[in-house]
Amino acid sequence: MTETNSTESIVPLGVGTLIGDSFSILFRNIVPIVLIAFVPSLLGVLLSGYLVGFEALLSLGETDEPSGAASALTSLVDLVVYSLTTAFLVQLAYDAKLNRPIRIAKYIRPALASVIPIAILGIVVGLLIGLAAIAFIIPGLWVYAVFSVMEPAVVIERLGFRGLGRSEKLTKNYRWPIVGALVLAWICALVVIVVALFAADFALTSGVLAVSIFLYATFTAVGTGLLSILTALIYARLREIKEGVSVDQIAEVFD
Repeated sequence: MTETNSTESIVPLGVGTLIGDSFSILFRNIVPIVLIAFVPSLLGVLLSGYLVGFEALLSLGETDEPSGAASALTSLVDLVVYSLTTAFLVQLAYDAKLNRPIRIAKYIRPALASVIPIAILGIVVGLLIGLAAIAFIIPGLWVYAVFSVMEPAVVIERLGFRGLGRSEKLTKNYRWPIVGALVLAWICALVVIVVALFAADFALTSGVLAVSIFLYATFTAVGTGLLSILTALIYARLREIKEGVSVDQIAEVFD
């Protein structure tokens, strides 16, 4: 897990600024972000519910524990959902960062063009994280940091299946700061997920499964949206540090 030392001075990633900007973008654009993230979140809930049962997925009460294989599959589904959501929110993050108008229709086409490689690469990353985490959680986090900017690299640079290699190159010398940023965002997203579970469990105990699924998918979209925006900003920051490319130059890709 040791990164190659560089003879050049390492410019700070700016974790605090990235986290602050991510929350600012989320709160200022909560409606379009939820609208974009809702469909991947809903598909993820439906697939995970099929794998482990909706009561086990959405209920806080006593339910039968899903099998280890089913739990692993739902974790993989969650990671793919996050990857797809990031693909759809990349351009929104940059437009919001630059105070440009939010244009949802503009973000759909390039994201859809990248869905297949991002979904497949998301599965590959999930498997690599799982294998690393078998030893201990820290190697899993480090592997995740290595490939953390795969999604924006694929969407922005149209790299297809070369996105993993591009992420590995961009994150070099910055993986532990990336881990720190992502862990902070995950903690915040976990709070949202807990709220989602309470809302979904309340609806489920009332016997309204459809409402429970809708509420859970909506709240999950908020948490996933935060992580996706942070990922887009990390990618832009790494491009700025290593290649001198500004956010507005990245955003020009789709103009």
